[in-house]
Amino acid sequence: MSKIRNRRAIINRKELVIALDGMVAEKNQSDWQAGLTVILKDAHQRGWNEVKRRFYDEAENGRTAAESLSFLMDQLLRTLYDFVTTHVYPLSNPTASEQLCLVATGGYGRGELAPFSDIDLLFLIPYKSTPWAENVVEYMLYTLWDLGLKVGHATRTPEECTRLAKEDLTIRTALLEARYLWGEEKLFLAAAKRFVRRVVATSGPEFVELKLAERDNRHKKMGDSRYVVEPNIKDGKGGLRDLQTMWWIALYLYGGLSREKMQAEDMLTATENRQFRKANSFLWTVRVALHFLAGRAEERLTFDTQRMLAEQLKYKDHPGASGVERFMKHYFLVAKQVGDLTRIFCAVLEARQQKSTFLARFRRTKKLQEFAVEAGRLTFVTPDDLKNDPTLIIRIFAVADDKGFDIHPDALRLIKLNLHRITDKIRHNEQANADFLSVLTSQKEGEINLRRMNEAGVFGRFVPDFGRVVAQMQYDMYHHYTVDEHTIRAIGLVARIEAGELADEHPLSTDVIQKVISRRVLYVAVLLHDIAKGRGGDHSVIGAEVSEYLCPRFGLKPAETETVAWLVRWHLLMSNTAFKRDLSDHKTIQDFCELVKSPERLRLLLVLTVVDIRAVGPGVWNGWKGQLLRELYYAAEEVLVAGHVNVGRGERVKAKQAELRETLKDWSDKDFDAHTDKMPDAYWIAEGPNTLEQNAQLIKETDDRGGAFGVTARVEPFQDMTKVSVYTADHPGLFARIVGALGVAGATIMGAKIHTSKDGMAMDNFAVQDMEGHAFDSRRQLDKLEDTILETLRGNVRPKEQLKERRIFGKKDAAFEVEPVVLIDNRASNWSTVIEVNAKDRPGLLYDLAYALYRLKLSLYSAHVATYGERAIDVFYVRDLVGQKISNKIRLRNIEEKLLKAAKGEPIFTQKNKHTETVI
Repeated sequence: MSKIRNRRAIINRKELVIALDGMVAEKNQSDWQAGLTVILKDAHQRGWNEVKRRFYDEAENGRTAAESLSFLMDQLLRTLYDFVTTHVYPLSNPTASEQLCLVATGGYGRGELAPFSDIDLLFLIPYKSTPWAENVVEYMLYTLWDLGLKVGHATRTPEECTRLAKEDLTIRTALLEARYLWGEEKLFLAAAKRFVRRVVATSGPEFVELKLAERDNRHKKMGDSRYVVEPNIKDGKGGLRDLQTMWWIALYLYGGLSREKMQAEDMLTATENRQFRKANSFLWTVRVALHFLAGRAEERLTFDTQRMLAEQLKYKDHPGASGVERFMKHYFLVAKQVGDLTRIFCAVLEARQQKSTFLARFRRTKKLQEFAVEAGRLTFVTPDDLKNDPTLIIRIFAVADDKGFDIHPDALRLIKLNLHRITDKIRHNEQANADFLSVLTSQKEGEINLRRMNEAGVFGRFVPDFGRVVAQMQYDMYHHYTVDEHTIRAIGLVARIEAGELADEHPLSTDVIQKVISRRVLYVAVLLHDIAKGRGGDHSVIGAEVSEYLCPRFGLKPAETETVAWLVRWHLLMSNTAFKRDLSDHKTIQDFCELVKSPERLRLLLVLTVVDIRAVGPGVWNGWKGQLLRELYYAAEEVLVAGHVNVGRGERVKAKQAELRETLKDWSDKDFDAHTDKMPDAYWIAEGPNTLEQNAQLIKETDDRGGAFGVTARVEPFQDMTKVSVYTADHPGLFARIVGALGVAGATIMGAKIHTSKDGMAMDNFAVQDMEGHAFDSRRQLDKLEDTILETLRGNVRPKEQLKERRIFGKKDAAFEVEPVVLIDNRASNWSTVIEVNAKDRPGLLYDLAYALYRLKLSLYSAHVATYGERAIDVFYVRDLVGQKISNKIRLRNIEEKLLKAAKGEPIFTQKNKHTETVI
């Protein structure tokens, strides 16, 4: 336990007792409890404030603060116990059953108390409860509650403790660290002896198994990765609870251990013991700071607290990495270290368990190539192997992957001690690079072995550029994992697609990957696509430069190196084009193909794009994104294979109309011809067969009943998206109204295509999802969607008023600022001006932008929406009122200015012309 300085400045029990004795002398007994509460509350608050002052002003570490708060609580409880048993319920001649012992359990029993943690107490009695004990316990608890403390408590006999500990793992763990506080110490010692003899001594292996299973379940609940960007510092993977689990197991099996003795017992080396203490100290410092900051028992490092904690703990901004990113990188490195220590610790326990069996003494060690096999796991023959041939550090992972073996924790421990032997000479060793590449491109357990390499520190040491992104967090609401974890997950997804495991979700990628000429180009490109993140500048450009010197080292040929560098440079091209451009505009496909140039690059880029998006985190990939990527792939493939679009515009229109005629067999020729004549060629090019059928039925049904409006919604299950079609008389501001209505109904718009028929009717199609990124698929949801649009078109719903108070992310997004940017491009389309707005996402953003476009007298032809966490990117294809691009520089500047205001939610137009605005 670390030394607490000047304990009496925290709490002076002697002065406290004098103050209480004075209160007893001055007041009536009926006023004692109120007086007691005032005195203890004041002492507790002063002590708590002193610990907080030392933490911030004197930079005391969190562990010392936790021990100081535990000391403060000890002294308060001892004082309270003495007061109650001396003044309130004194016993002049207690019987054998009138005994009571105050015991600290759980974390408090360990002598560590976070600022807002519960105080876990056990009131120990010898036999069944007596009125005296009940009165003392009740008086103490009411006083503690009056102090505003959260108390977990139980009153039990030693026999009950033993029986319940056998039945309940939580109780067993809490009693394991039980600590005598005050009262009858003999009672505590007898109970502890009974607990050890009847519970601990007979259930060691069972306790280990249950504790490790409990840990695994906890990890699954928390996301099963230590690299989630909003980690739980207490219960998350690599958090305090993992260190405590190690300690509990050691204490249970070997008893009487101090953390310093773990080294002497040969459970941890001196270096590992030092790492244990440093990790524990860092995690406690962050936890204590988090409690003080939140003003409650908060254990999750949320985005809004991360920035404030980084400032409080003095993490400064550096080029390429903000202070908060540096703080979180430190956290993730510590979490990784906790994982290393846990693995080593479990290996030591397992080895001891095996040595204790009689048959283990006669077990022979098998050999496999340069390695030994122990208990079905690969290890080194002797510790000197790595000194003689450091390339074995890489080779063991390749052999383990090839032969399907796990790697023995002793081997991983030895690797960590020899990481310094991975020098430039080893990095450029041909065999070592071949072994690394075999793991990277493995069709067996590549992802698992790459993660093992990363956990052991080998990955970052062998590829120093990768080492720079280990534990590198991306401070936004889009990326769920650190860069290294994201990369390893992406590599694993490539292997799963290649094996056909994801054929249902990614049918095109599964087909395309079998046609890829060079597998290793794909795998290396996935490895390197984000390798330059956190360096400042465009990570795609810098990453391409990194690829040019790393690929030859890995053994790739010049042509392969060139392709990898191109893929890294343009790894965002396909998603940016698919999600932010109009794929029915031929110029979009033409520009894309001019960069891609070959069908092989297209195949590689598709798979890289898919795994990159999927590895961002759960819920990021959806069927709608898959559909857009497939559309772009097929359109680009047609151009790249033939050198141009095989089918002319007129032929494509006729083909789509013929396909629709087959579907609408019950329509008369007259009705069908009237429908095809009604819509312009651009409409037939832009829409798919399902939408064309949906629109045709909607137009006919609305016209037949003479209705002013027609609305229909259909579900596209594979795309996980709902297609909403609106048919009504075209008028300025219509798009903004519909967008507002969809927002009121809780829909997120992913894309929109706006058409006007030859007789002046609007046929607008919207791809929408709910706020969770899924289709509206229940009849109730679809009815609400349709009704809200109709009510808005009738003027009964005012979208702007209803959208004003809504939030998308709760309070989380308050931690992020996104400076709005408006980009206007007259080269991306032959017929339209393309406007891209980057802004912070919020309800009503698209509505405000659409309203601004309406007031700016711009005709909208299509809209495309992409969201990346807190950032929204809205793209509009617009023309002026006579159907031309906007080319006047003054007008373009005015458009940019008004859209920037709309993106910020500011009033778009000046007060003087406010009376001309129409509320839509």
